[in-house]
Amino acid sequence: MADRSQWDAVAAVLADAGCALVTGLPSDEPGLLDAAGRRPGLTALPVRDQRVAACAAIGHATVSGRPAVVAVDSGPSFSNALTGLLEASSLCCPVVVVTTRIPVAGLGRGGFQQLDQAAMAGPLVKWSVLVESPEQLRWALRRAVHLSVNGTPGVVLVEIAAEVLAAEPVDDAPTGEPVARVRSVADDASLERAAALLSAATAPVVVAGGGAKGAGAPLRALAERLGAPVFTTASGRGVIDEEHPLARGLVGLYAGPSAQRILDAADVVLLVGSRLEETARTGWTRLDDKRFVHVDCESAVFSTVVEPAVPLLGDAALTLGRLGELVAAAAAGPVAVAEPTVPRSAEPPTDEPPTDEPQRLTARHAFGALTEVFGRDLTLVQENGLHDIWGYQYPVLTVSDRTTLVVPGEQTMVGFGLGAALGAAVARPERPTVLVCGDGAFEMSLAALPTIAENGCGLTVLVFDNRGFGWPRYLRDLEGASTEVTRFPAPSHATAAVAALGGWTARPTTPAELVAALDEARRLNVDGRMALLTIGVDDSDVPTAVRRIFDPAPDSTLDSTLDSASGSALGSASASTPVLVPDSPERP
Repeated sequence: MADRSQWDAVAAVLADAGCALVTGLPSDEPGLLDAAGRRPGLTALPVRDQRVAACAAIGHATVSGRPAVVAVDSGPSFSNALTGLLEASSLCCPVVVVTTRIPVAGLGRGGFQQLDQAAMAGPLVKWSVLVESPEQLRWALRRAVHLSVNGTPGVVLVEIAAEVLAAEPVDDAPTGEPVARVRSVADDASLERAAALLSAATAPVVVAGGGAKGAGAPLRALAERLGAPVFTTASGRGVIDEEHPLARGLVGLYAGPSAQRILDAADVVLLVGSRLEETARTGWTRLDDKRFVHVDCESAVFSTVVEPAVPLLGDAALTLGRLGELVAAAAAGPVAVAEPTVPRSAEPPTDEPPTDEPQRLTARHAFGALTEVFGRDLTLVQENGLHDIWGYQYPVLTVSDRTTLVVPGEQTMVGFGLGAALGAAVARPERPTVLVCGDGAFEMSLAALPTIAENGCGLTVLVFDNRGFGWPRYLRDLEGASTEVTRFPAPSHATAAVAALGGWTARPTTPAELVAALDEARRLNVDGRMALLTIGVDDSDVPTAVRRIFDPAPDSTLDSTLDSASGSALGSASASTPVLVPDSPERP
């Protein structure tokens, strides 16, 4: 027992319970990170910043499907992680926070780095526990993992007293079984009511949130039976291939005018795995005249925004599978796929008109080029800045059910992406990982770069550079207010930082140069090298969905803008010679 610390016991329980990653900063004395590095089945990921650790845990858990652990200590270490944990809570991401408590002799007496951690994290966590006895440790950790993955997944907090860490570990034998995911199906009476309501609908619509992940097949089958257009929230993307005839893109802030008209005309909405947060319902003003069938694994979600006509409490995949059976059984004749209740619009053009002059590169071109080079079988990490919202604007970018999306939640912290991409790349190193973000968000998260380099993460980053913070500048412009503080007068050192760590940088200025740069980036990623592609963007290149909400124009104007926005301009680009343009630490 002398060679086995209490932290080894903690790591053993976490690995046994099904956790895959432990990330954080090294503590003064050997701690959980050290023990995780010795434990088979756990990946230890030391980072330079606790915010990065929390975001890396989100990316890893999203891609791996397993809970991740953030290891911190009482005091600034804990408080610095809170912004990332706020995002994890918003995303309903399974994250277990393991922290320490100072010795009892210092409590209330000015003890070094004493902090009421449970109180600070209270609004963010599903459950918190203080472990004051070695005999509690195994129970507390396994229960924490259980609560992180069951019901609505989320953040849990385990605080371990210093006296426990100094004690001899209890020699508990591991079970060898990960924590079970509890799955249930809604009751038959409610399912029958829901089936009847959906079958009688004249304009049904499906809206899938992040809680619908893993339920793609039964959701698609039910939508096809009903002929119902399928929308997703940002975190629900990937549930259905967006090239499916029934796919209509995203809801709320990201919905285009044509999509919004379909949503407004719906009489019955099948809402799956979503709390229908403000971003998801922005611009959707006609909710009271609709009847909702709401599927969720957590009863507290119901009636938060709308009172469902039929709440279905259960696992999304199991409940949708059973619901689909009832809808099919109620239909006369053999099973057949219904025609969409709302015909899909004609496909927008894929190319802009050819020109003899090199085309100015825009954010819209970038997403077309990204799809051309990397395809749709990749991990795509996004932030939520002004220009990268083009990536949420269907059909500028379409994702498949093979695409893994890692996106911020309702909190949309700036600087989320690089840490999340780190965790995602560590989870699936064999899979292409691409981050799209703004220059402000990228510069805020530079502390993740050394860890990316140290772990040989083949990562491509597309940075939209508008020399400042685009969102506040755009809103200030609409109000005629000063934008001076939203601009970056100093040159960026981001490209120099990437280059110093062995990464490759480029600043393409035409679609052809961008395709060539992405080709080179993908080649370098295979060798574990990071690639940074900086794209200069103009303040006028504002996503259609954003203008629809904040700067309304006639729908016909926005519809035509959306159609042209989907063009990648790569057809005309292919006629010119691709040229790689190496970047420079100095801004032009």
